[in-house]
Amino acid sequence: MAVCLASVVSSALPDLRYQPTPKRVRVRVAGTPVADTTQAVLVWEPHRVVPQYAVPIEDVLAQLVPQRPGDDVISGGVEKHRADGPMVLTPSTGFSVHTSDGDVFTVRTAEHECPGAAFQPHDPDLAGYVVLDFNAFDEWLEEDEIILGHPRDPFKRIDIRQSSRTVRIERDGVVLAESSRPILLFETSLPVRFYLPPADVRTDLLHPSDTTTVCAYKGVASYWSLPGAAGANAIADIVWSYPRPLPDAVPITGMLCFFDERVDVMLGGVRRERPNSPWANQP
Repeated sequence: MAVCLASVVSSALPDLRYQPTPKRVRVRVAGTPVADTTQAVLVWEPHRVVPQYAVPIEDVLAQLVPQRPGDDVISGGVEKHRADGPMVLTPSTGFSVHTSDGDVFTVRTAEHECPGAAFQPHDPDLAGYVVLDFNAFDEWLEEDEIILGHPRDPFKRIDIRQSSRTVRIERDGVVLAESSRPILLFETSLPVRFYLPPADVRTDLLHPSDTTTVCAYKGVASYWSLPGAAGANAIADIVWSYPRPLPDAVPITGMLCFFDERVDVMLGGVRRERPNSPWANQP
């Protein structure tokens, strides 16, 4: 019997997972080195979909102070999502939510203290390692290149393809975009995204937003909102674009993409089902 590989990956989600990497990994806060190692491993705690880097304790250049009960730890709050499978923890969950047994540490340098920014799982395969909170430090390097958002998953990728299929975007019966020259972006485990030339989008209906987000694979995104009109509800941050994407995503530079979860998409004249994703329950 053949095996669907996506189901294999999904079945491991409740487990503590790790993967060694040959990359040199360096961490800094305000220019001060925190770690420098060539023995890093990527670690996924149970139910997490995004990895964090773990480094050998001997390669940590800062002080690790055991966390005491009652110490303040910064948390982003728990965000859980079910999409045709088990509960998952997204990057918005926050590092302080741990789903495996272990010890929590404050990371202390001469000038900075990062409460709860290190976690040592109680697992023999990760003995001698601490997982570091990506967001607690302001610079991460793989070899000599800065990485953004979170460590990249070696089992995830993006594929960008030009297409001649017609894409039509509507919301509440109003046509927001129509293009026969879309660029389709395929990202592992996420819905296909349709990037459209600005000339094919009703940009006159959109208002710039102050929102920005960071993708480890594509870069920093800017957003636009759709104000309410003619009885329709306003929709915040419905469109995004990467004005200066990372090298892997250069073909989508300046293209506009809608959240399929919030609009109606016709591809080649056929209406698509709205995706079930972490963004599906937003207005």
